[in-house]
Amino acid sequence: MDLSSINPVLLVASIMISATPILLAAIGEMVVEKSGVLNLGVEGMMITGAVVGFAAAVGTSSPEVGFVAAAVAGAALSLVFALLTQVFLSNQVATGLGLTLAGLGLSSLLGKPYEGMKSPTLPKLDIPVLSDLPVVGRMLFSHDMMVYLSMVLVLAVWAFLKFTRAGLILKAVGESHESAHALGYKVVRIRVAAIVFGGACAGLGGAYISLVRVPQWTEGMTAGAGWIALAIVVFASWRAGRVMIGAYLFGGVTVLQLNLQAAGAKVPVALLSASPYLVTIIVLVIISARGAHAAPASLGRSFHATR
Repeated sequence: MDLSSINPVLLVASIMISATPILLAAIGEMVVEKSGVLNLGVEGMMITGAVVGFAAAVGTSSPEVGFVAAAVAGAALSLVFALLTQVFLSNQVATGLGLTLAGLGLSSLLGKPYEGMKSPTLPKLDIPVLSDLPVVGRMLFSHDMMVYLSMVLVLAVWAFLKFTRAGLILKAVGESHESAHALGYKVVRIRVAAIVFGGACAGLGGAYISLVRVPQWTEGMTAGAGWIALAIVVFASWRAGRVMIGAYLFGGVTVLQLNLQAAGAKVPVALLSASPYLVTIIVLVIISARGAHAAPASLGRSFHATR
């Protein structure tokens, strides 16, 4: 195995790209779960965002339009989930799984005409002065705008939940929707807004995969990224900063196993390919064994104002 073939600068830069779609989806899902709603349809919203974003970008020759379309598509799909779970009070787990299946089927149907096509992709942002710095300039300051937007989004969500009245209300709804309702807060409206935000973020994450990471359409190309995003929210104990750490750890494992394969590591390729998912499972098992949970008390519980 020739480890000298692994360029650390390119490795770190690749980790940032690999982590971005998962980070976008995970931070959106964290907000949803903070409101007390468990949406297991992240994978479906991501793959829908990927195909809609790809189609819009190809049709308009603008990746920016593609990202907007993907966010709208993810939000629209999440609205279906919100209607079923918050108005008709359907089971959140079953509805989320159904949403994933619906998204996978819809993407397969919509993506057929686009198989084999290439899409326009986002240009790199060479930040003046910073991008010219030796080593770190290439690592950290020569990425596309979505990489930096994902970081800004994490910071914005953290500040929103910690310092704003609306953020405190959202957390109150997630902890005790009955108490929040008794205080006069519109629980259903708040949860629907959180669900739509999470759907838009998942759509952006899916579009990043089809427009930047792999600028082409391939059926099932999210490859379980939505499930990893769900796991990262648990790993992070529903904290924005830890969501970012978890996304970058998973991105790091994903990129590292690809580099080890290229370097000729004497490990079965199948085991290396499965390593990101195995690491995720191991981390979740450790967290469960330690009892390190901070889940909102009302997570997954349906609310009805007449109760």
